[in-house]
Amino acid sequence: MSDLGQKPEGRALYRYHYPSPELAARYPFVAHEHQRVDDRTMRDRVESFRASADRRRSVRMFSPDPVPRDLIEAAVAAASTAPSGAHKQPWTFVAVSDPATKSRIREAAEAEEHTNYLENRMNAEWQEALARLGTDHHKEFLEVAPWLVVLFEQRYELRPDGSTRKNYYVKESTGIAAGLFLAAVHEMGLATLPHTPSPMAFLRTVLDRPENERPFVMFPVGHPLPGVLVPDLARKALAEVLVVVDGT
Repeated sequence: MSDLGQKPEGRALYRYHYPSPELAARYPFVAHEHQRVDDRTMRDRVESFRASADRRRSVRMFSPDPVPRDLIEAAVAAASTAPSGAHKQPWTFVAVSDPATKSRIREAAEAEEHTNYLENRMNAEWQEALARLGTDHHKEFLEVAPWLVVLFEQRYELRPDGSTRKNYYVKESTGIAAGLFLAAVHEMGLATLPHTPSPMAFLRTVLDRPENERPFVMFPVGHPLPGVLVPDLARKALAEVLVVVDGT
């Protein structure tokens, strides 16, 4: 148990120490393992990460070359380090490599997207925003990519005895896990695409998921097809996405 609250710096900064002695007596706590580094090292690290992240692109043409299952498992394990409301970890990743199941998913996704694109379920403004990406209702990559990883949000906890418990900040928690999965896949040298055919309820049926789970996003994962093209896009400048309130 840390005695930080009893040290001068702890007493000066915090009136209410965390955890309180009463809390620490009731629940287990461990010392946070952290090695502080100098500012230059931190800048080097974050610049390396930023540069790598900036090379990430969503790919819509994948190679059929196989990807070992343990790499998918490692990416899911990394994603599951995400913080979550009350540490409930309200998500399930379903990894699909079975060709027949991928074919069923593609068929159902294309049916929904046909309605979206060709039967005006997506309004004109939406379709205009997508025009420069060139997307349409054809989703061949859902069968070609060696893996489809479907992320489900657990709206509530379903216990083995059939009882339920509430989950908290489900969308926020699942969204953070999705981002970490995306980063992990990119970091290992694979490509993916956050794909959200709307509506996605068919995924719960095809993958036989329980009633408490709802599809959040689907990731085809694999190597990009050699020579694949991606839209020539620029990301927003820092000044467009950051506001600093520093008292000056």
